[in-house]
Amino acid sequence: MKRYTYILLVLVIASLVLAACGGGSSTNTTNNTQTTTDNSSITTDNTATSSSSSSTSTSSGRVTVRWFVGLGTGTDPGQITVQEEVVADFNASQDKIELVLEVVPYDSARDVLSTQIASGNGPDIIGPVGWGGSNAFYGQWLDLSPYIQSTGFDTSVFDPALVKFYQTEEGQVGLPFAVFPASIYFVPAYFDEVGLAYPPQRYGDKYELDGRMVDWNWETFTEVARRLTIDANGYNSTEPEFDRNQIVQVGYSPQWQTHPNYIGSYVAGGTQVYSGSSKGDYAAAYPDSWKAALRWYYDGMWGDQPFIPTGPLSGAPEFGNGNVFNTGKAAMAITPIWYTCCLGDFKNAGHEFQAGILPMDANGQVHGRVDADTFRIWKGTKNPAEAFTVLSYLLTTAADKLLPIYGAMPAIADKMDAFFAVKAGDYPFVTEESWDVFKAGLAYPDIPSAEQYQPNWNEAWARQQTFLDLLNNTPPDSLDFEAEYAKLLADLTVIYNQ
Repeated sequence: MKRYTYILLVLVIASLVLAACGGGSSTNTTNNTQTTTDNSSITTDNTATSSSSSSTSTSSGRVTVRWFVGLGTGTDPGQITVQEEVVADFNASQDKIELVLEVVPYDSARDVLSTQIASGNGPDIIGPVGWGGSNAFYGQWLDLSPYIQSTGFDTSVFDPALVKFYQTEEGQVGLPFAVFPASIYFVPAYFDEVGLAYPPQRYGDKYELDGRMVDWNWETFTEVARRLTIDANGYNSTEPEFDRNQIVQVGYSPQWQTHPNYIGSYVAGGTQVYSGSSKGDYAAAYPDSWKAALRWYYDGMWGDQPFIPTGPLSGAPEFGNGNVFNTGKAAMAITPIWYTCCLGDFKNAGHEFQAGILPMDANGQVHGRVDADTFRIWKGTKNPAEAFTVLSYLLTTAADKLLPIYGAMPAIADKMDAFFAVKAGDYPFVTEESWDVFKAGLAYPDIPSAEQYQPNWNEAWARQQTFLDLLNNTPPDSLDFEAEYAKLLADLTVIYNQ
């Protein structure tokens, strides 16, 4: 999920104003102070602390619960206003807990939160935050299982796969909130031009190819993508006359899903990418199926019958400087539903897309991806029960206000209609059957997440990205795939044990 960095603020609710050690902060805007109609807020420096922050109760006898925003979305001024409304609504709804909002700029949020936690003064609730942001604080998240059980929180409102999505070796570290399932985006007109059937729209359905009903698997997908990869003379990549140096349309763009962990998860399924339990014992553990997936990806760019844009082609201005599908020069893309944010040029050029189901592997298993943001509870909280009460409110009642400002698809099925009504207004040509494909995709999250924790996460993630960048930009006559893959695993093992 894309992250947004807009404003340098820390907001504290009125009950803490008199005790807070605040001052004006330096921001990129001329007005550093924001006030609300229901509660006063003050602006402090980027440490996001106040002299009373560690207090667990207010003068009114309420238990204070601090909500930290900044590791992900939520820092835009318009978002802050709605988040303040949510705080006011919650505080007015009961008399036991005083919810306090703290908003920290994205660029400094990680350091601020690290400092707070190290001093034993961490906030109670953090979010919205995705897997990547959470990984920087691995080991700091509360297991929610006892509180789910003691409160009777109804997890049946979520797809069971999404609940499992947040089960790690630390326990149930989160519950679903904002979700972004993936699908195939495809351009029907391009399929019509070459006489190909559209991708299926219901999981389990087969695909008609050359008059035969076949499984919609990666082999079939690859063949279809090759036939949809067209050169300047109208030949597709399966034809001997095809000129790979004059490609004007690619069959498939892995739209902004270009990381080894994404590719491995889509094609072969989620897996833990390292083994071992402590420093000195860690080792890279990419399975052979992920190696095969990465080889498939590489061959899709540089093989005899290409269907994926190479790095240079994808980065060319006429191919959108990386946003290939938006240019109308890709017949298919696979990416989460948040990508509907980024199709303005595509729509304005008169193109239309629909959604199809993800392919299955050779064993008949579908491996999807779900980008997701949620709220987490710091395991050092002095008030876990009260924090869970707030968490439950944010996930359910407050979701009606929060999800629209985050641009997120609700994890609760009963709340999805409003989200898809907006999408239908943005893209009136997309059919209900296509939107249903995204809903069905919630049953296929990547478990564990492609963005799962790894020791020394940032460095490991960057090394993996470097490997894929090498594949994207290096033809076979200049690259030894086996050697570079072995080097990747060796380097990761070193990184994990640093």
